[in-house]
Amino acid sequence: MNLWVDGTTMYNRINLELLQMTFTKYVAKNKWIYIFLLPGIAYFLYFHYFPMYGLHIAFKDYNVLLGFAKSPWAGLKHFRVLFKDPMFYRIFRNTMLICLYKLLVGFPFPILISLFLNEIRLLAFKRTIQSIIYVPHFISWPVIGGITYALLSPQWGAIAGIFELLHIEPVNFLTSKEHFRGILVMTSLWKTFGWNTIVYLAALTMIDPELYEAAMIDGAGRFRRMWHVSVPGIMHVIVILLLLRVGTILDTGFDQVMSLANPMVLEVAEIFDTYTYKVGILEWRFSYTTAVGLFKSAIGLVLVVGANSISRKVYRQGAIW
Repeated sequence: MNLWVDGTTMYNRINLELLQMTFTKYVAKNKWIYIFLLPGIAYFLYFHYFPMYGLHIAFKDYNVLLGFAKSPWAGLKHFRVLFKDPMFYRIFRNTMLICLYKLLVGFPFPILISLFLNEIRLLAFKRTIQSIIYVPHFISWPVIGGITYALLSPQWGAIAGIFELLHIEPVNFLTSKEHFRGILVMTSLWKTFGWNTIVYLAALTMIDPELYEAAMIDGAGRFRRMWHVSVPGIMHVIVILLLLRVGTILDTGFDQVMSLANPMVLEVAEIFDTYTYKVGILEWRFSYTTAVGLFKSAIGLVLVVGANSISRKVYRQGAIW
């Protein structure tokens, strides 16, 4: 028995040493890849992991003068205040609705555009279209806010001019609660859809061309080849990006809402990001807004784990486990 245990231990030790040697050789061989990874790792450590130390102030009455360590513990006080605040439910509803609208409209649209771009055979025309739809990604939200005001202003906007030509009474879209969420969705779609097509186009290039040739021999037309070859070929990428999108579903976009919102539409425009800015930064209620942010992160975790479980059951693939 002892010989068997000693032999097993020795075997595991040899395997571990071989694995370490193999890993060391692999890292040495690909050292430049790991060197190029360092800035990205440093970014996530500094801006995403180290700040998590401050989450414990959600359970304290944080005082700037006392600091993290000496501020008194408050338990779940701030969470109780949060859930009793009528404003919280309105903000939660606004955030969820805006995020769901953006997900339903903004997620499938880049997939459709990438599928159609993939079918273009004239390379110069394809690159021109790609360049045009990529440009909005590099425009800041304050600039897009100015463009939106220039288009939708009821006095001097371009849309108001079209309404006047058609003898239709102009509508002030920017102060309309019924239209404001639609404006957020459409401006977000215009800014992001072109850039989001890059990943799908890269995935489409990895599909074996012989699959398209076989589909053509079987008599499949262009749209059938897109549906039966292209879409299944990038389904794993779609699932992963969907899971990542669901994980950040409550990140509605602080810059966008701050650039476009006004007091007339705050009832439908106030979201977690703007609320934490106003209450946390302007009113110095750091512990309370940290509790709000922690709640938002917990909801995001539940959503991404749930979406991953559904993905594994439906498509037999996920991004977490």
